[in-house]
Amino acid sequence: METEGFVNKVENSGIVALDLIDFKPDTHIIAFDLKEHLYMGLIVKEKEFRQSVSELDFTLYKNKAVAIFCSVDTIIPTWVYMFLADKLYTSASFVDFKSPEELHTDLWKSNLIAADLLHFKDKKVVVRARPAIPPALFILATNLLKPLVKTLMYGEIGMPKVISKS
Repeated sequence: METEGFVNKVENSGIVALDLIDFKPDTHIIAFDLKEHLYMGLIVKEKEFRQSVSELDFTLYKNKAVAIFCSVDTIIPTWVYMFLADKLYTSASFVDFKSPEELHTDLWKSNLIAADLLHFKDKKVVVRARPAIPPALFILATNLLKPLVKTLMYGEIGMPKVISKS
């Protein structure tokens, strides 16, 4: 008796995958809590603040992304952010006022925006399911792929959930 060959339905489906993990930034992020440089941990006293920041070893920030934030509820004068950006300008690769998690997501989004996704044009594309990836990346991927792809899906190639067809 003759046996028939196996047919790989997944391979024959023409579906290609986009894995958002491929765009994850590899830049190390350092958290910079303003609280550590506040007078009594509560207020900005200009002289003390400038001295505290001046005593920092800025080589620690070389080629790293810096997430500036304040873990206490206080009023921070705007010049403080400019002062820190100026001090970090020559060493840090990126500086922003947000939590380290938010900065990580923003860098990840920047990588995805910069990616050449034209090879997905007119194809059936599934964005791989990865629960640990921030939802903002799935939203961005949808916005970037929607005008390009024939079919946009979520999940895995073998069992995708159709999001839209054009």
